[in-house]
Amino acid sequence: MGNARTALLSWLWARQAGGQYLVRVEDIDRPRVRPGMAEQQLSELRWLDLDWDAPPMFQSLRTVTYDDALQRLSGHTYECFCSRAEIAAASAPQGDEGPRYPGTCANLTSAQRAERRRTRTPSIRLRVPEGPLTFADEIQGPQTFDTAELAGDFVLRRADGVFAYQLAVVVDDGAAGITQVLRGADLLASTARQILLHRLLGQPEPRWAHAPLLLSETGERLSKRDKALSLSTLRKRGTDPRQIVAHLARLSGFEALEPCTPRQLIAGFSLSKIPRQSASIAGLPY
Repeated sequence: MGNARTALLSWLWARQAGGQYLVRVEDIDRPRVRPGMAEQQLSELRWLDLDWDAPPMFQSLRTVTYDDALQRLSGHTYECFCSRAEIAAASAPQGDEGPRYPGTCANLTSAQRAERRRTRTPSIRLRVPEGPLTFADEIQGPQTFDTAELAGDFVLRRADGVFAYQLAVVVDDGAAGITQVLRGADLLASTARQILLHRLLGQPEPRWAHAPLLLSETGERLSKRDKALSLSTLRKRGTDPRQIVAHLARLSGFEALEPCTPRQLIAGFSLSKIPRQSASIAGLPY
């Protein structure tokens, strides 16, 4: 339901602006991909009457493009031979993303890198400039994050060859000409990293909007454990998708008749109506 609400809001923002709505399947981490899940998610978006203007972009088919971008960033990157356990032992935890990278491999000599390469395959990290980065979020207001302080130099390609989310989404946004990004507020801190990559790659930065998360009846973030609230469960139960659209709209600060379609919400859509606080999904009318 949380992902459905974000999809609905991003769709409304694009449609009201007269723009195209694009879908990207972020399946870059192949070992974690569940067969058939992408098709199910796309089917559920269609069930909610959300459409898009081009074939979905699958990240798993774009590794050559990511590698090219990594080569373009080579003057700002370095090899890292640290394991997760070593990083955790060397740093204090920082927020939800684990320990801050302490820069252990940032200044290795060529000889030291060659020696470590004999026994370990390195990841590739971005050298993050010191100091805060400020951007305007069209729901949450002005935001400032110091990535060097919060996370340190972050990974662009893992040691197993998988490209990091941060690099892949920035490259994809640039390739698709994305001008507006609306997503969950849990990704606010990632935005500072992505802005940095946009600038280093010479790409225009999109407008940003981060919607507050939906919470369970107990006030916790919705997760895969909340199966009773999944679209697949509601769909199998015979729920009218227009009821779901109306309920998600009201949770987002909009007046909505029940039932209603996404297109009936376009005229009354405004980012300024979306509250900055999280909302509870409690009291579903279906």
